[in-house]
Amino acid sequence: MRVKIYQMNTDRDRHLIKFLGLESMKKFMGVNSVDYSLYDEVFNAELDTDNLEEIYTRFNTEKHPLHRGHALSVSDVVVTDKGAFFCDSVGFKQIEFDESQTQKPENLMRVLYVEPSKAPYEAEIGNDLRSMQRAVGNGLIEPIFMDDGCVLVGNEESKLRGMQGNRHLDGGGIIAGPFFICGDTGEDFRSLTDEEVNKYMEKYAEPENISDDETQSDVGFIFYGF
Repeated sequence: MRVKIYQMNTDRDRHLIKFLGLESMKKFMGVNSVDYSLYDEVFNAELDTDNLEEIYTRFNTEKHPLHRGHALSVSDVVVTDKGAFFCDSVGFKQIEFDESQTQKPENLMRVLYVEPSKAPYEAEIGNDLRSMQRAVGNGLIEPIFMDDGCVLVGNEESKLRGMQGNRHLDGGGIIAGPFFICGDTGEDFRSLTDEEVNKYMEKYAEPENISDDETQSDVGFIFYGF
């Protein structure tokens, strides 16, 4: 299910209300709702849960590859199919939240994101090296250029690091770990078009069951992970 996370941008938070609980924030600002314009979208992707406590635990202690913000904390807003929820001092409180008034970085690139054992989905990542490295599990990126103006970007060290096999490649071999598909201008990467999203959504629609032995044999040796 699609989950979005919004966090206050400290540059726009002139009253220093970031990390305040909901009632304290309303009292301090003299309003009945949060100021939507202070928030940036920092995550917009598919998760295997919409349970708020599970999301809090995951994003407070771990980093999802597509998460652009800090660890989930008080004053953050989580949006699921069930509504918008304010991360309060204790638990979550459902609130009205106008996403159209929030902001997000201008350098985001529309991609198709493919994780092992999961169906692909549309996502956005920063069009910069650090964001792309994070999207593929950190490490050196490995671009594989297609003949249609698109690029498959994976992790060059994925098999050496024992990442799970993801999909078989057309030319033979296996790509391990998460990867994404984006467009290519000849000089830089670009966002996918609707047609390209649909093409690769269909191509990678079915998750593949690839054993660890098959994945490791694709590099010619077994990695024991010492």
